[in-house]
Amino acid sequence: MAASKSSSSSLSPTALVFMGLLALQFGIQPIVTKKFTSPEIIRSTVIFTQEIVKLLIAMIGITLNTSTKWKDITSGWSIQSWLRLALLPATIYLIQNLCSLLAYQNLDAITYNVLNQTKTLSAALCCFLLLGKRQSKLQIVALVILLVAALVMEGILPLNLEYYMNYLSNATAAADSNETTKFSLSSRHVSHGVLPIMLASFLSGLAGAITQKSLQSGGGRNALMFTMELCVASILILLVSFATSDDGKKIQERGFFDQWTFLTLVPILTNSAGGILVGLVIKYAGTIRKGFALIFGILISGIVQSLIDENKTLSKEDIAGGVLAALSLWMHASFPYVAAPAKMKAKAE
Repeated sequence: MAASKSSSSSLSPTALVFMGLLALQFGIQPIVTKKFTSPEIIRSTVIFTQEIVKLLIAMIGITLNTSTKWKDITSGWSIQSWLRLALLPATIYLIQNLCSLLAYQNLDAITYNVLNQTKTLSAALCCFLLLGKRQSKLQIVALVILLVAALVMEGILPLNLEYYMNYLSNATAAADSNETTKFSLSSRHVSHGVLPIMLASFLSGLAGAITQKSLQSGGGRNALMFTMELCVASILILLVSFATSDDGKKIQERGFFDQWTFLTLVPILTNSAGGILVGLVIKYAGTIRKGFALIFGILISGIVQSLIDENKTLSKEDIAGGVLAALSLWMHASFPYVAAPAKMKAKAE
């Protein structure tokens, strides 16, 4: 119950620590992945290894935690509960990744990033539909500000007045000219680009809401145990996919560890830690506020890149986006939804 309460109102110190660690992991992950992972590597071999490493870390975490016992954690566990609580979100995440890949191949970068940043709004919708968690008016404003913060940091909304003036002048000139402007969306652009990324965004929120319900409802499932259940489900799905996918054929031809080095384990370890942190953040802060941590991760990525690369500096967009993200997090935590008293509802009826 405490976890649920903290996720719906103020953020507990535990929640803030896990959100901070997740933001740090999310920020450095693209950097270490690019540095230590060959572009020719078979991607599914990395994902498969990540799931195994994540499974081992979760097992070790439970074993070393003196306040938890395996007997207590596994009490009431069954194949049916695993299928219902773990296999379903794991399957949803797999479909989400496939939709994202399809959209990435058929959309320009700007369109993809704009639509992809609606995941936090989808999470809020799914939390309302599945958990009945409402957002106050100011929390909705905070989520919109968070979306703007992400778009600013991604460079989609640059802080350049001249850019917008030129855009308006070009639009006005086109409207005043005698030439008719043509704008059309091909059916493939919509069916293989826009719709898949919107579906991926919704599925991300849906899987997050299902996970939050599993971790918080009725006292809550142990976060590390739930991570283990997700890992087993993902490993089984990947093993089945190896039999039919292109990656499975590549593994047979080139070997599982083709293009691997010892340092390939670095991004695998950080990504595995991130997967565990996602579960902990959802349990103690909620899936909506996981989105806040990921946006702060974009800022951290910009800071780290500016420190290790002399040719890159922290842009004003990064700074402004970070300020907006901090403002949105404060608003979302400070102005939670408050249900109307029963007497007020009775009078309204």
